[in-house]
Amino acid sequence: MSFRYFAINKPYGVLSQFSEEGGHPGLGSVYDFPSDVYPVGRLDRDSEGLLVLTNDKSVNQKLLNPKNKRSKRYWAQVEHKPAPDKLTLLENGVRFKAKGKEYISSKCSVQLIQPQIEERNPPIRQRKNIPTAWIEIEVSEGKNRQVRKMCAAVGHPCLRLIRVGIEDMKLDFKGVIELDKSQFFSLLNL
Repeated sequence: MSFRYFAINKPYGVLSQFSEEGGHPGLGSVYDFPSDVYPVGRLDRDSEGLLVLTNDKSVNQKLLNPKNKRSKRYWAQVEHKPAPDKLTLLENGVRFKAKGKEYISSKCSVQLIQPQIEERNPPIRQRKNIPTAWIEIEVSEGKNRQVRKMCAAVGHPCLRLIRVGIEDMKLDFKGVIELDKSQFFSLLNL
């Protein structure tokens, strides 16, 4: 069997699966992937950014097992500019619910940023009297909608979320890239 490795920029509104569901397109609308390739991990429909796909089943356990604590970086556009104390709260861990259970996030890295990126299509909802800001947040866990829940827990709802990195692999905003095995494993520190 020949293993294939892809890094893609999943667009907003696209599901992290190949089939269309509920009127929402799947990954097949992004690129004509080989039939045996599957996504490793997920991004929810409303999130954008780096998603890896492969037919190498060994990658799933190496990348997703929580004990391996793989780093994931996100850019989050949030309501209002978070004050330093709110950033510190995020860094030190905040309480939120994940699958009906109370959870406290692990320590993480957070900073204000000003990325130069294109507007989303469709654009985020804008409120005339509520400014927005961008933060970069790096986590090593992956609870369902975790970054969104963390931002909401400190009073800064997330309006746009882009995964820009997994370990040393960075998002290429152009679309789909096929990588060779050594490059793929090296960038993901596997």
